[in-house]
Amino acid sequence: MNVSAMIFAAGLGSRLYPLTENKPKALVSVDGVTLLENAIRKIIAAGINQIVVNIHHFPNLIIDFLESGDFNAEIQISDERDNLLDTAGGLKFAEHLFADSDHILLYNVDIHSTINLQELIQQHVDQHDLATLAVRDRKTFRYLLFDPKNLQLSGWENRKTGEEIIIRRLSEYKSLAFSGIHIVKKEILNLIPEGKLSFTPLYLDLAKNHPIRGYHHQQDEWMDFGKYEELKDLFGDRIK
Repeated sequence: MNVSAMIFAAGLGSRLYPLTENKPKALVSVDGVTLLENAIRKIIAAGINQIVVNIHHFPNLIIDFLESGDFNAEIQISDERDNLLDTAGGLKFAEHLFADSDHILLYNVDIHSTINLQELIQQHVDQHDLATLAVRDRKTFRYLLFDPKNLQLSGWENRKTGEEIIIRRLSEYKSLAFSGIHIVKKEILNLIPEGKLSFTPLYLDLAKNHPIRGYHHQQDEWMDFGKYEELKDLFGDRIK
């Protein structure tokens, strides 16, 4: 079984401005360690040594960082500088880089977590899911709705706007927030259309006919490096 990984590092990082005025969010650092290095080290520690990193915003800075880094892994670049494709679209664009993969771990660069990636991978493989999504109880506006019995994805809701998408009618749902970490079978690449597309609508569509389940990791630490003001209050001058 060959598990590869993809780190989504192509985003504009607008929520982190002014930290991203002269660099991509992947190279924002805390105590001198960048978000990109954190993600790479976490993935390598899980036993994965084939990693794809997509780039768009300040792409040359990321390329220079990876070339100068001492990483015991094969790291390839998926270059989206001409057209930012979002997450699912970005994975489809990088399809040719996963020819030898059986499963692909997907990791948002701005996520920090103590999640046990090996357990996530093992659940995914044991349950033969098309995709397995790390999820947890936390306050947000947007929730994925799961079948409480088996955590099969069954819908989505935005509690701020009242919008709701139900793909499986159930008497009750378990509402959980997506953690920005997931793993998919390579076969999903055949089901992703080319072009700009995020994973939420893709998963909601595919979950009608495929096993797409949650991995509930409530016991782990988790943080989204999202808004500049919140991070500045938390880290002060340690974040750059």
